[in-house]
Amino acid sequence: MARRNTEDRGNASQRFMRATGKLRAVFGPANRSALGHAMTEENRRLLAQREAESQQWETITRPDGSTYVVPKDPGDKSLR
Repeated sequence: MARRNTEDRGNASQRFMRATGKLRAVFGPANRSALGHAMTEENRRLLAQREAESQQWETITRPDGSTYVVPKDPGDKSLR
């Protein structure tokens, strides 16, 4: 019996998907898209916008350990 090459077996996620086929019939399919694809220009613009929006906020931690988010500039009403 010949041993199959690593390329024939696929990567770890593909082997996992084959091994859990019956479970997926019950719990539904998993996403099988590639993770190594190039980012589109539209996604880059969206990412830059989201990063800029997140820079407008800061996280405050209360003495009891809970946290909340407040604007860095209280006078800025652009996102509210």
